[in-house]
Formats: sequence, structure tokens, C-alpha cells
Amino acid sequence: MSAARRAFAPNWPARIGLLALAAYVLYAAQVLDISWQRFLLGLDQGGRFLARLVPPDFTRWQLLLDGLVESLQIAVIASVVGVLISLPIGLCAARNLMPWWVTTPARALIAVCRSFHPIIVAIVFVKAIGFGALAGILALVVASAGFIAKLFAEAIEEISMKQVEAVRATGASFANVVTMGVMPQVLARFIGFATYQLDSNLRNSTMVGVVGGGGIGGTLFASFQRFDYDFLCAILISIIALIMLGEVLAARLRATFQ
Repeated sequence: MSAARRAFAPNWPARIGLLALAAYVLYAAQVLDISWQRFLLGLDQGGRFLARLVPPDFTRWQLLLDGLVESLQIAVIASVVGVLISLPIGLCAARNLMPWWVTTPARALIAVCRSFHPIIVAIVFVKAIGFGALAGILALVVASAGFIAKLFAEAIEEISMKQVEAVRATGASFANVVTMGVMPQVLARFIGFATYQLDSNLRNSTMVGVVGGGGIGGTLFASFQRFDYDFLCAILISIIALIMLGEVLAARLRATFQ
């Protein structure tokens, strides 16, 4: 009688890979000087820092409101312009509609836009055109165009080509094929992408200000430098409220158009 087989044979390559990953994590932690003592010290210092944030100071509410409004304007303008730019780029990057000599440079452009964090792009624009909201807007436009164009291209590549071919069979132009055969299949997803990017730009608009891209981030950074922690707490609370409001509005927009 043959020996009984094991129901689940051990996957030795996977086990060896997990052991190698665990060994590398330990090695990297040692090289980066990550230790339990430093973590405990950080907790102690973090507790003292949080204690200095209370109570928040809202007496300079006009300065706070101006920064929040500017961040909101940066996010909205960057989202609208980025979405408009991403439409033709994403369409050109769709391999089921365009030839390779069109999709290759379009996808290369998307990769370039997605290669750098908005903070890095904002630093470049601040150096190029100076401090202010325009640098932050351009940085978020680049980030928005790369993100939305990639998702839009992938959504187009997943559509059913039967509807597209049916519209082509009528002798319709390429613009009509896109309007009648492609957009109805991806419109709901595209609305979701756009609202998500608006929500993301609301968060990023507070970060680009730290490097001079306008908005509430500049006020936040100045409070850190002046050790003005009570006003800093008020800024953080206001940013959280702004982000939560943006999420509610984005959810309402998705529910309306989907």
C-alpha cells in the first residue's frame, strides 16, 4: 500500500523567500539605526509636543481662513485643469483604440508625470516661477494629469469593443466613436476618478504650501518655525475639517453621477 500523500505539500521556495525577506528587514533596520530605545524616546518627546498643542488658538481666524480658501482654490483649479489635460492623454494611451506609435509616447508622458511626488514638482516650479499659488497649482496639475490619464486609459482598455465597432459600422468619425461608443462605457468610472483626485488635491494643496506653493501649508510651516504650537493646532484642526468636507462633497458627486 502506497504511502499517504500530504494534503498540502510544503512550498519551500515561498518559505525560503519569506525567510530571506525577514532577514533583509532585520538587516535594513540595523543599517537605518532603528531601535526600540529610539522609539520609546520618540513617544516621550511626541507626548510633550502634543501637550503643547492644547488648547488651540483660533484668534487669528482671518489668517487661517485666507489660507484655507487659497488651498481650496488651488485644489479646485488644479483638479479641473488636470482632468481636462488627462482626457486626451488617456485616450491616446489606450492600446485598444490607438496604434503603438501614439500610445508609447502617451504612456511615457504618464510615467514621467507619475514619477515624482507633488512636493518635488512643487519645488521645481517654485524655483522656476517663484513662490505663490501658481507653483502649487502647476505641481498638482502634473500629478492630476498623470494619475487620471493612467486610470482613464486602463478603463478604456477594459471596455467592450462591440459597441465601438457598432458605431464605426455606421461610418461615424473618430470623435463620434469616442463620444458614442467609448465615453458611455467609462463615464461613471471617470467621474469617480475625477472626484477622488479632487479629494487628493485638497490634501496635497496643504503640503505644497510648505515648500512655497501657496495655501495653508505656508502658514503651517511658519507656525512650526516660530514654535507657535497653539495656532498650529488650530491649523491642523481646520485642515482636518476641510478634508472631511471634501470627502463628503466627493461622495455626493459620485452618488449623483453614478
